[in-house]
Amino acid sequence: MKPIFKKLVTFSLASILTLSLIGVVGLLGAYAYITPKLPDIDTLKDVKLQVPLRVYDKQGGLIAEFGEMKRSPLKYEEIPESLIQAVLAAEDDRFFEHPGVDYQGILRAAINLVLTGEKGQGGSTITMQVARNFFLSREKTYLRKLNEIFLALKIEGELSKEDILSLYLNKIYLGKRAYGAAAAAQVYYGKEPAQLTLDEVAMIAGLPKAPSSYNPIANPARAIQRRNYVLGRMRDLEFISEEAYQLALAVPVHAEVHGQDTDLEAPYIAEMVRNEMVARYGDDAYTAGYEVYTTVDPQKQQAANAALREALLEYDRRHGYRGPVQQIDLLGNIAADPALQPGELPDENPTWLDTPDAETDWPDRLSDVPAPGNLTPAVVLEVEEQAVYAITRDNRIAYLPWEQLSWAREYIDENNLGPELESAGDVLQRGDIIYVAPATNGCSWLAQPPQVGGALVSLNPDNGAIEALSGGFDYYASKFNRVVQAERQPGSSFKPFIYSAAIDKGFTAASIINDAPVVFDAPGLEDTWRPENYSGRFYGPTRLRVALFKSRNLVSIRLLREIGIGYALRYLERFGFDSRRLPRDLSLALGSGVLTPMELARGYTVFANGGYLIEPNLIDYVRDADQKVVLLNRRPVVCPECLETTAEEEEKDNGQTETGTTVTADDPGTEESEWVPSFTREDVTPEEWMQTMQGPRKPAIAPRVLPPQTAFLMNTMMRDVVRYGTGRGAHVLGRNDLAGKTGTTNDQRDAWFSGFNRNVVTISWVGFDTPKPLGNRETGARAALPMWIKYMREALRDEPEARLQQPPGIVSVLIDPETGELARSGDPDAVFEYFLADQVPERRAGGGNDSNGERRDNGNITRDLF
Repeated sequence: MKPIFKKLVTFSLASILTLSLIGVVGLLGAYAYITPKLPDIDTLKDVKLQVPLRVYDKQGGLIAEFGEMKRSPLKYEEIPESLIQAVLAAEDDRFFEHPGVDYQGILRAAINLVLTGEKGQGGSTITMQVARNFFLSREKTYLRKLNEIFLALKIEGELSKEDILSLYLNKIYLGKRAYGAAAAAQVYYGKEPAQLTLDEVAMIAGLPKAPSSYNPIANPARAIQRRNYVLGRMRDLEFISEEAYQLALAVPVHAEVHGQDTDLEAPYIAEMVRNEMVARYGDDAYTAGYEVYTTVDPQKQQAANAALREALLEYDRRHGYRGPVQQIDLLGNIAADPALQPGELPDENPTWLDTPDAETDWPDRLSDVPAPGNLTPAVVLEVEEQAVYAITRDNRIAYLPWEQLSWAREYIDENNLGPELESAGDVLQRGDIIYVAPATNGCSWLAQPPQVGGALVSLNPDNGAIEALSGGFDYYASKFNRVVQAERQPGSSFKPFIYSAAIDKGFTAASIINDAPVVFDAPGLEDTWRPENYSGRFYGPTRLRVALFKSRNLVSIRLLREIGIGYALRYLERFGFDSRRLPRDLSLALGSGVLTPMELARGYTVFANGGYLIEPNLIDYVRDADQKVVLLNRRPVVCPECLETTAEEEEKDNGQTETGTTVTADDPGTEESEWVPSFTREDVTPEEWMQTMQGPRKPAIAPRVLPPQTAFLMNTMMRDVVRYGTGRGAHVLGRNDLAGKTGTTNDQRDAWFSGFNRNVVTISWVGFDTPKPLGNRETGARAALPMWIKYMREALRDEPEARLQQPPGIVSVLIDPETGELARSGDPDAVFEYFLADQVPERRAGGGNDSNGERRDNGNITRDLF
């Protein structure tokens, strides 16, 4: 070897060795400098991913999801193997082999830098991407790359490969607000990860590189290229066979944007929960992964939605048709028939049967037409003499027979309609865009979005749990929740509270009050107030029971005047009403104050549960992202036995035993073994230890606000409303345990039915959001009761009748229905009536004398208010 060549080789080797040594020293120095500044990896072991707020019904069905980031974290064992293989093929096929840094990839990036002078992809492994996504920025600098490498090595030293891959697949952004593989599966395909096909798995695995550029929704052409690349890599790595590869290649792009599939339609409830959670936790409510389990019964909620919508549509059909949404040219988009000869005219009346589906865009013309509630937009294709055919935007043919069309007389106003229809052509034409609603036997109703509003709420009277709530026909058309926001006059449905106050002041169900004209000088109302009954007639002396089930206004007014307005207002607070919001005049007897349906429902639960005041509640419990219960609703419950036990305990606490002996600290009476927990203080948190030492919490008990005898008497009187009075339409349910009261305000501006049995309290309301008359004869019995019936039919399906328990101190005797006094022996017209034992009438019909020859008269029983 020539000396000069030998020197050159020696110099080169020395230079390489020197540079390598400098590089190693530099790396060691960088490692020593950077490592102390690296974040603590322990944060990854307890990482808090941003997970949206989710709301569930009592059976665990999803109601709603709130939050900008869509994410459903998966455990490693929940991730499909095909998805893991696809991600490894696309991002890091040596993931399970390298120590967190793929030196081959880094070498390729270095060679690319030398050859092109440009910084390219830096051979990032999945572990390095985890380091970047959780701790670092995405800027392309050498310092950031060094931080990423050292942090990846540190992560690999403290976490398993499975943990790292789980973090990656749960954290990575995959477009369309989807974070993590589970969210992407839902957003693009509406599936759980385990349900994904091979082509779908490859599409999702191709997204991390560039979620926008390779998005199958925004850029399907580039997305399919990326998908096919991932499939090819899976084949090359022998993750899939050639046959599976070819089959997956043949599948076209079919991704669509899917919302989170919900199990139950209850948007008004979801919004109530969202407001409560934000009030408690602020903006963290949207990202901390809270799961809220409500008291809502899914079957009852579905029944509530259907009942409200059907009742409002029935009201709408009674008041006429306001016309189609719009008119379109059915044949304007169809090409000329090539079979026509020059000068030949097409058929003047072609039918939709003659038009090939492929040549029409009728369903597309409906895409911008909203679909409120249970209504579906459709285009009229054919109008026959007494039938109509239409096509919906999902390409379904809707058949509207005359029975579902003939109601559609022209709307003029609430009380006036156009002439009777003679044919379908009087109301519809081909090309009309209309709404249809489901009917029986596969037919459809001609329909329209109701302008009238409605509300329905159903409570469990024993604990106040909201089991169903519908605040309107369609939440997305109007977010105004009429159950809790509509303050309306309850009308006659308020009368039971006044009657209850009278019963507790000595009146009985047999007390007689005169139903006769009366005029009041009432400056708070008008200069002169002349109240009257709905019928405009007067019926003379009337028993209270009859007055309630016949809804006699004048009896209620005279009754309130007798017991006193001040007393009545104080009494009404027992039912949870705010007396400051109620009128201080005699119109109170007719329900002239304003209440929400929820407030009225709470009041009626007192009658249903035997006299206890509960609080309506919606949230049962809340879990955080770690599945720990962070909020538990300890709502007061009805428990007569508990109240009796509490009273006994209070008596004992006052120093008296059951035998009357005094208990002192030195003489405890009976020895009790001390309870010792099975764990030590070190095993639990300080809060848990404190709670343990305090012992089990006593249940929260609902307070009694009515004597059981009063609650019983009012229950029987309201059962007569259903048997004989304004609520007798509920007879169709075929039950004997139903009670309630209709309510109608002046000019029929509000229609109510408030009813219950022992286990369910339900309030239904119909009215316009901006108060105006509903129309003639639109009373509570006609407008609101049908909604209540439809709901209760489902809510009480297969439920046995609830027997009304007669409390001590109540007796039943025969009375004369005309006088309310004891009936003569053998009187064929006598009826049974319930009384408090000390209020049984002593005077027999026709009068009588006591032993001293003086006339007997129990003034607490018969009130002659004339």
